Amino acid sequence: MHRFHRQHHARHGFGWAEHGPRGPRGLGRHGRPDRVFEQGDLRLVLLKLIADKPRHGYELIKAVEEAVGGAYAPSPGVVYPTLTLLEDMGYAKVQAEGDGGKKLYTVTPEGEALLVEQAKAVEALFARMAEVATNNRGRNAPQILRAMQNLQVALRYRLGRGPLSETQVQAIAAALDAAAGAVENA
Repeated sequence: MHRFHRQHHARHGFGWAEHGPRGPRGLGRHGRPDRVFEQGDLRLVLLKLIADKPRHGYELIKAVEEAVGGAYAPSPGVVYPTLTLLEDMGYAKVQAEGDGGKKLYTVTPEGEALLVEQAKAVEALFARMAEVATNNRGRNAPQILRAMQNLQVALRYRLGRGPLSETQVQAIAAALDAAAGAVENA
């Protein structure tokens, strides 16, 4: 039955249709958000990105991260084997090897044909990535992350210096409450 379900609902040779292995898009099992990519989606995304412009693995990681607004960055341990698989399947090839063994990947005619055949799936993937980026806007802003870390370090440092007087406890609590209020009203 599982095999029939996968074949019946497959959107392309790499992944799932409207219903992924965990149900409809949106929330997966146990109410957790779905992953950015289902099984095999990253292959099409990487293939499309190298079809647009030959790229190194690191450039592909950054391009995916940028496309989803920082919500996700594929690890090198996922990207490089995927590129090797695309190469083995005949969809991508190494155009040149640069300094330090960096491989510049480009799409083959077979890869171009696959992208044409899977144009709707590719379009849907990039639309979903844009939606994730829109929904993530501001959540991973570097300035906010840096400020949060600064606050955490300052608290840890101050609390590690020794016991606080009641006046110091009240001052720190007031500063944190003021910061929380400012964030809520921003």
